[in-house]
Amino acid sequence: MTLELDTRQRAMLMEMGVHVWLPESEAAAPFAPDEPAPRPVEAQTFPPAATTTVPLQPRALVPAARAAVAQPVAKVVTVTAEPGAPLDLGQLDGTALAQAAAACQACGLYVGRKQTTLQVLPDTYQADWLVLGDPPDEDEDRLGHPFAEQTGVLLDNMLKAVGASRTGTGAQGAYLSNVVKCRPPFGRVPQAAELVQCAQYLEREIALVQPKIILAMGRFAAQTLLAEYPEQVVLPLGKQRGQVYRYRGIPVVVTYHPKVLLRASADKAKAWADLCLAMDVVEGAV
Repeated sequence: MTLELDTRQRAMLMEMGVHVWLPESEAAAPFAPDEPAPRPVEAQTFPPAATTTVPLQPRALVPAARAAVAQPVAKVVTVTAEPGAPLDLGQLDGTALAQAAAACQACGLYVGRKQTTLQVLPDTYQADWLVLGDPPDEDEDRLGHPFAEQTGVLLDNMLKAVGASRTGTGAQGAYLSNVVKCRPPFGRVPQAAELVQCAQYLEREIALVQPKIILAMGRFAAQTLLAEYPEQVVLPLGKQRGQVYRYRGIPVVVTYHPKVLLRASADKAKAWADLCLAMDVVEGAV
């Protein structure tokens, strides 16, 4: 597959200092992990609001929400349900949704978690990109936010190449999330019922963020978002790429998780093609 960049895209990437992958003897792959990269900035946290019912973990903030930290939270909303039962999340704002996730015990994934990774969102937050990753790893569980440490550095470079960032809003904004909000205990994979249960949080996140594109990074993210495509969901991720799907009416593009790209540099050219496809969707070219 040959990927051609127009003049605008080349200038944009050069201006941002991003190395772009080109075929054969040309430049190296974009967002190369071999190059020295600055350590990611730790997500800011703030203490939970006082409650007499459920002690809450400190929450990681979407950068656009930092100004809202100083505002007092009047009420803590706790959502409780038996495992597998529907959750009543439809009226929760961004703060209450994060608090509900922190106290959630609606499936077995809560056992042993340190922190959930669902971030606090202010009422006015909107981002054109929603990046959905696989279940939290040890670093994400420890820090309480998606795409942490070196996988986060690589993702930040990938987003920078398309003019977006986790610190931005609107057309330059990328909201990050995990397909489930708790790290599975003992390193096991999440079960289908657990993915379905936690998808209720994702649906509310989508309603709050109002993204124009969802980038599904990893096989579990793709499994959740392609549930309405039974002929595609059973395929390996490499065969799910290259087309636009829809989840709850939002366009979806499937690509590799940054953790995979750190191990398999040859797949970075494919990931760059996926980003270009997603960018075309956002800009209305597809």
